[in-house]
Amino acid sequence: MSGSHHRPAAPILNKTKIFDPADGFAPLTDPANVTDATVMRRDGRWWMYLAGTVAGKPGIHLFSASLSAGALLTATGWKLTPDEHDPTKIALLAASQQSQAWDLKGGRHCPSYVRGWGPDRQTWIERIYYAGGAEQVWGPYTIGYLEWDGTRWIDQASPVFKAEEDWERGSVYEPNLIYADGKWKMWYVAGSNQQDYLIHGYCESPDGRSNWTKHKVFAPPDLKLFDFRPIKAADGYEAVFSRVWIAPSEPPSETGLWWCRCDHPSNEFFDWCNPVQIMTAENQGWHSGPWKPSVQYSEGDPNRMFIFFDGIYKTNEPSPFPFRFTLGCLELVRPTPP
Repeated sequence: MSGSHHRPAAPILNKTKIFDPADGFAPLTDPANVTDATVMRRDGRWWMYLAGTVAGKPGIHLFSASLSAGALLTATGWKLTPDEHDPTKIALLAASQQSQAWDLKGGRHCPSYVRGWGPDRQTWIERIYYAGGAEQVWGPYTIGYLEWDGTRWIDQASPVFKAEEDWERGSVYEPNLIYADGKWKMWYVAGSNQQDYLIHGYCESPDGRSNWTKHKVFAPPDLKLFDFRPIKAADGYEAVFSRVWIAPSEPPSETGLWWCRCDHPSNEFFDWCNPVQIMTAENQGWHSGPWKPSVQYSEGDPNRMFIFFDGIYKTNEPSPFPFRFTLGCLELVRPTPP
């Protein structure tokens, strides 16, 4: 990443904590963790689809939160969707009746919303792609989706994307998709957190289900690139991505969130402009080491970015995993390419 900038290229306007288990999720009583937001505007309302744990339900599940109908995008005011039969419980986004063989034991992780054209049905389709674990929560993973049928999100009987190359080491996850140039384009992680091996891949398909191109390395393992979230911008494409540090040592300065742009949604990482670091991994109490960015622009100010991200902090609890996951939002002025 020659020429990369480690200092923010634009001022941070706000940084807001949205969900933290320590604060509770009132009036809901059963959510335990709420993370992995994918944010979009649908039918005149801002929605985020999320992953997390629910008391009394093993595994990782998907659910939703929204702002009030007609509200402008903001970091505050998000309400988790309650179960229609019990307003004290969170509503699961979709059942696992068809998908349980490939996603129930290990759960559903890292959702990514995308709207694209279905050439076989000749209509626009809404999907939420995610990584599913067939065996246990730490993987290995395959990638599939929920599909909107006009009334609800429907699970699918099998995943649509699996590891095929030796460099993927049997597991693919953290999908981020857009529909562009008549293709469903996907950036994804392969490898294993436990082995400290993360490599970023790219693939595309005419229908988002089949006929995927040969899996291609997008970014090498030494970058520790964990999420690459591209969006269509006024003058091409932009992306916010995370670089993570899984080793037990202190994270290097380049760990955190980065912004870049490109004239087209290139499948070559180094086609994107010299990235600008917009957030470090510095411990802020309620978060450190941000990842899973989901970026949108304000309707009222085209230069104001909202970047929703995951965070983590350590607790003093006597537990095999003494950490809590949080969800926050970074607001900043659109960076200027170097």
